[in-house]
Amino acid sequence: MYPESTTGSPARLSLRQTGSPGMIYSTRYGSPKRQLQFYRNLGKSGLRVSCLGLGTWVTFGGQITDEMAEQLMTLAYDNGINLFDTAEVYAAGKAEVVLGNIIKKKGWRRSSLVITTKIFWGGKAETERGLSRKHIIEGEDALRHLRAPTPPLSLLPASRLYTQTVPRLALSPGRPPPAVSPSLTTETVRAMTHVINQGMAMYWGTSRWSSMEIMEAYSVARQFNLTPPICEQAEYHMFQREKVEVQLPELFHKIGVGAMTWSPLACGIVSGKYDSGIPPYSRASLKGYQWLKDKILSEEGRRQQAKLKELQAIAERLGCTLPQLAIAWCLRNEGVSSVLLGASNADQLMENIGAIQVLPKLSSSIIHEIDSILGNKPYSKKDYRS
Repeated sequence: MYPESTTGSPARLSLRQTGSPGMIYSTRYGSPKRQLQFYRNLGKSGLRVSCLGLGTWVTFGGQITDEMAEQLMTLAYDNGINLFDTAEVYAAGKAEVVLGNIIKKKGWRRSSLVITTKIFWGGKAETERGLSRKHIIEGEDALRHLRAPTPPLSLLPASRLYTQTVPRLALSPGRPPPAVSPSLTTETVRAMTHVINQGMAMYWGTSRWSSMEIMEAYSVARQFNLTPPICEQAEYHMFQREKVEVQLPELFHKIGVGAMTWSPLACGIVSGKYDSGIPPYSRASLKGYQWLKDKILSEEGRRQQAKLKELQAIAERLGCTLPQLAIAWCLRNEGVSSVLLGASNADQLMENIGAIQVLPKLSSSIIHEIDSILGNKPYSKKDYRS
């Protein structure tokens, strides 16, 4: 857990009551009500992002139709979400195209959006992947879907893009790519600085980098007067805690790197939908996700399902769903700037957005009860309040 927030901390929250874009319309989760949206600084940068973002992994350009993708983005935007995440590898590049086309069609103010994309797994050729200067700069051309110059108000311009470079982005959590060498780190930081200086992006960060690799990138940036990363995109949920709760706090306090987390429901495991097996059309039933199916059906997976049944009782006491409890649990971490959501339908997205209303209910006693059930709270010797 991070120390209590102070002025200038990325954990410092501000409440902004929105106008009509803040109205939630849902017959399933209650009558229309005005939603209070939380905004946080991304790391120690001045970039303000919604504490919930919408991701496009698996869904955009793949699992869902373009019409459903537009509906999800519209719901997210109308409820105050300004952060949308994609990557060059998602649906072989189709996710970026779908995202850009929706922004063009909706005609949203370009200054109101923060788009994050990731680069590493680009194409089949040897020069079309990795973190060389060549691939990083040429890979930015893929962002033309997000910043076409005409019509002038149609797509997000380069000056509004936030780009993440991702040497450790894997096609599945079970397939991590090799670590980044010091020499490649220098080339990568120089290339990302060039991208920013050319107006192709405003900030850059990392995804699935180790703490040592992030510190190396920061050191290179400081040594050669280059632009350092401002955040790390990391997996974080009730069954994956070590990095975000122990390692990243040190990076924030030392160099200002914030946390943008993904998979708050552990690819759907925490939602409880796998308690009786693998339902059809779920993510674990999709082609290429055998690793997820095996994980769910393993002995560890069965133990996790047993813990989720106990957590369900807490959710019922708080008057929320298990997914809402899990997302609010991620948000309660003061070091998390934003939690990326994945959704395949409107009801699911609206339910997840409702987690913001659960956050104030997570008292210290509730958190202690959750920790007792999970039995996996990481231990850190550091106390950053001293």
